[in-house]
Amino acid sequence: MSRALPAALLLVYGIAFGHAALGGGLLVYDDHPGQLYRLHHALTFGPAPWRFDPGWWAGYAELQFYPPGLAWLGWLLHQGSWGVLGAEAAYRVLLWLAWLLPGLTTLALLSRLLGNGWLALPGAFIAMTLSAGSRSGVEEGLRWGLVAARLGWSLLPLLGLSLARWVEGRSRLPLFAAPLLAAVILLHPAHAPAAFLLLAMGAWLGVGVRRARMRQGALLAALGLGLAAVWLVPLLAHLRMALPLAWGDASPRALLRVLALQPLVWLFALGWLAAWISLKSAGQASRVTGGGVSGEERRPLPPDSPTESATLTRWILSWAPALVAVVALDALVAAPLGLLWLPADRLMDGLLLALLVGASLALSSLIARLPRLRPPFAAAAAILACIVLSGGSLAWDEPSLSLWPRRGQWPKYEEVARGSRLDALWQALREAPPGRALFLRSGLTLEYRREWWRPHTHLTALTPLRAGRDIINGTFTHPAPVAGFFYTGSAASRPITTLVERRDGVTLFGQPLEAVSAAEFAAHCARLKVSAVVATDEDVGRLAFLEGNQSFTAPALIGPFRVYLTREPRPLPVPVGLQVWRLQAAPGSGAFTPTGFAYSPLMTATAGGAALRARRDGFGMLEVERPPGGPGDITLTHTPGWAEWTGVLLSTLSAAVLMAVAFSLSPAAGIRMMRQHEA
Repeated sequence: MSRALPAALLLVYGIAFGHAALGGGLLVYDDHPGQLYRLHHALTFGPAPWRFDPGWWAGYAELQFYPPGLAWLGWLLHQGSWGVLGAEAAYRVLLWLAWLLPGLTTLALLSRLLGNGWLALPGAFIAMTLSAGSRSGVEEGLRWGLVAARLGWSLLPLLGLSLARWVEGRSRLPLFAAPLLAAVILLHPAHAPAAFLLLAMGAWLGVGVRRARMRQGALLAALGLGLAAVWLVPLLAHLRMALPLAWGDASPRALLRVLALQPLVWLFALGWLAAWISLKSAGQASRVTGGGVSGEERRPLPPDSPTESATLTRWILSWAPALVAVVALDALVAAPLGLLWLPADRLMDGLLLALLVGASLALSSLIARLPRLRPPFAAAAAILACIVLSGGSLAWDEPSLSLWPRRGQWPKYEEVARGSRLDALWQALREAPPGRALFLRSGLTLEYRREWWRPHTHLTALTPLRAGRDIINGTFTHPAPVAGFFYTGSAASRPITTLVERRDGVTLFGQPLEAVSAAEFAAHCARLKVSAVVATDEDVGRLAFLEGNQSFTAPALIGPFRVYLTREPRPLPVPVGLQVWRLQAAPGSGAFTPTGFAYSPLMTATAGGAALRARRDGFGMLEVERPPGGPGDITLTHTPGWAEWTGVLLSTLSAAVLMAVAFSLSPAAGIRMMRQHEA
């Protein structure tokens, strides 16, 4: 009962919240349409991360340069249901998982550590409802659409649970930790430092011969990296094709502000400190090592012994200080050196979870000091204290806990599409001349306010699916070099430090909107094969480069949209097979001809069976050598290279090693070896 009833209460609350927030249609707030588009990508082109998708930003390998785990999970749901779950239905299932899993996995870990489901309930409830500026919280991870970050975060407690018996010295090798490490990486690498630190501290502090444990930990880490190599190796090989998304404030001052101005986080820190003092004052830490025996000589402990509990407590409490060191190193050393692939503000999610889990251990000491305080009442008091302290941070209006969905803040597809007349816009784009659609803004506003952070949706990101029209912009902040050119006027490999929402209605191709000339804009549209430009009523009076531009027709008015069409078509390469396109060489006298696609190192070109050279122009676009016989058909093929096949090989070998080790450690293998020895 002490385990089942708390879990049931948490699940009932989770289902009620989920029905209110996620029921009634497809959630399309902020980044959700873009995440759904990537799931469609996996269903259309397959799960191979290197597949080229021409729908956004003149073409990009969407799953190679963004963690593919969420799209792969959706693909597995689709395949596992024999196609019954389409992309939208699979995505809604993933949203439910993202909502529920942080609470359920934290409950499982804390129940294991505390031995009581009631004492585990407060930490699990807080993990499920936490926002607190966390990218993995309810506000950003679920409502805004950073779903992969929240799912990856939810696996960290599960990783701790898989390591617990090994840390106690009661299992030889926790092989399940390896695929969990890989899953964390593939869902969101920002949580990888927290995952590997949890493993490293378990190897260092656990029961047994430390040298052997460190070797075992290294093997698990290597297997986890190896399983993720199918994505990691090509990513690292072609890293210049992805611009680091470092738009958050990861300065030490900003990080301290997140921690210092939220009373709920103070409670986490005080709870962690109380658990650490309790461990020290009881003298348990010294007894773990046998009263001064070195870590090299520690022996496995009997189940449920006090020193066994102290080992787990010491391990969990060491997680937060280790993460503090990593976050500080990232903010103080890596960021000034320009290494912005894992910004320190993204690592804070793991630190918040480590503090929360550590603070939850203090409930055990509280019950020991107050034996008349029953666990259910202690749990209720802890939850009430957290709710009171979460009412509002000192830094922003949003509460630290998202306890119930607010009306109107979880908009669904039908209401937004109908209210903004998106169906009419998509019909107009279907009828436009051949070419791409360029959106001057990244999405649609849901409230007409001046602040850039006002409620909005990137529902225009679904234009390739709904209108069959490839797009430039209309998406969330994107790492493609062509996106960098659109944002800043340069496709060079440098970090994106400003959210696209802050650029909407302000800049275009790196210039103030008012400074863009008609000739310059027309040249960019020709280069990007744009045949339709979509503005909104908020841009009226500021579009001198479009108004009166003879290259475009007068605008068609559709709801809040203004649609300008070019007077000539801009044909794009035509698909003739999986990852194969055909185009006609553009007229001209140069040695190279534009293709209309963004550059990819995996794209090859042929004409009449002869290979053509390919190169990247200054705008991130692909140019190929003109066919030697004059104008003619050019075939473009996007195929995996050495890095892609190396990643596949490493992942395959890692899976084989994992299965071989699992078989060698199985009871059946042990009995067989004993019989062979006796014979």
